[in-house]
Amino acid sequence: MTTTDTEDRRKRPTDEEVDIYNEDGNVRSDFLARLGAAIADRDTLFLRQNVARLHESEIGDLLESIQPDQRLALVRLLGDDFDMTALTEVDETIRREIVDQLPNEQIAAAIGELDSDDAVYILEDLDKEDREEILAQLPFTERVRLRRALDYPESSAGRRMQTEFVAVPPFWTVGQTIDYMRDEEDLPYSFSQIFVIDPTFKLLGAVDLDQILRTKRQNKIEAIMRETNHPIPAEMDQEEAAQLFEQYDLLSAAVVDENERLVGVLTIDDVVDVIHEEADEDIKRLGGVGDEELSDNVISTVRSRFLWLLINLGTAMLSASVIGLFDGSIEKMIALAVLMPIVASMGGNAGTQTMTVTVRALATRDLDIYNAGRIIRREAGVGILNGMLFALLLGLIAGTWFHNYQLGAVIGAAMIINLIAAALAGILLPLLLDKMGADPAIASSVFVTTVTDCTGFFAFLGLATWWFGI
Repeated sequence: MTTTDTEDRRKRPTDEEVDIYNEDGNVRSDFLARLGAAIADRDTLFLRQNVARLHESEIGDLLESIQPDQRLALVRLLGDDFDMTALTEVDETIRREIVDQLPNEQIAAAIGELDSDDAVYILEDLDKEDREEILAQLPFTERVRLRRALDYPESSAGRRMQTEFVAVPPFWTVGQTIDYMRDEEDLPYSFSQIFVIDPTFKLLGAVDLDQILRTKRQNKIEAIMRETNHPIPAEMDQEEAAQLFEQYDLLSAAVVDENERLVGVLTIDDVVDVIHEEADEDIKRLGGVGDEELSDNVISTVRSRFLWLLINLGTAMLSASVIGLFDGSIEKMIALAVLMPIVASMGGNAGTQTMTVTVRALATRDLDIYNAGRIIRREAGVGILNGMLFALLLGLIAGTWFHNYQLGAVIGAAMIINLIAAALAGILLPLLLDKMGADPAIASSVFVTTVTDCTGFFAFLGLATWWFGI
């Protein structure tokens, strides 16, 4: 998948005549109106002059901005001038919507022009029958490359890698290598490394292009090659591969199979996409919305959110049952009903803060068994200190409000208890879920909220019942 450029680039026109963005970086409404009219009038001249020449990320933005019935019409009107790479820049729902309506012959012709990583990104969304029919129309070498990449697990480095790369034997000279790169037509469009392999394609090392340019032609490649920086197993999860790029400041990395043979290269543009996707996925899972996309229809969105709302209903009933244990006390002191949501709400927010930091630290591998104890102690200390500060503040407010400073002391004590519980739940529950092999981003929020609600209600109502004897 290609990476969209920066916001600054998005504000610049692709050429002197076409600028689809306003000063805020959004697609201009007047351009969308002109585009809609051109699609309705089947004005292919306007589309070729103002759309076909745009960067694939800009075309992707247009596809996401126009109406659903206009998307397929735009693709069909552009025909061979449509850059299929733009489909890697839109969300999965829109991509499927377009690809499912295109003939396999057109997809096969377009796939043949794409880099292998972009081709795999589109092919993996297709049904198996359509995928095989498309692959059968491709040249043998390209078909083998794509099938090999598609055989790797989803979200693995093998799925993300580009199978086009430059590899030479160690006994070649620098001059031979330069002549090869000048004469060979079937090379990647851009690259920064040359890999060194033995006759079995086992990876031996790599040479950066700047090193090639600084070395005399007669020197052999083996004399200037270095060990490959952190070759990535093709089966490695893409998020782990992205962490290697971040840790070692890599621009590209070799991808090897189980026999350490070179099978592809992972580049920084793909890794930026991975980082964006993984962060987006974690945020959505923390909110309980799964793989929802902005382009999803109402039914799909309801289906995505219903399960977690149902689980939340169950946990809310559990919290309600705790309140039910003290219904008699609430009837005798109405102030309890007024104040108890404050304790639960403060605990929920505090727990969410700790949980968010913990889940992100687990995702980036910054939190592990070696520093978990220190972090747990820190969060417990934060819970105690925040509890004491807000206990004092809320105690004064409640005491003044209801002219009962004993009630203020009770709610202050409950606040301390709940904020400590929130801090511990916010870190211990994600750690436990991660240890059990579950994704803490998915389930943590439900359990942390349940703990803080139940603890808050029980602590406040229980202390009030005991203290006032009601």
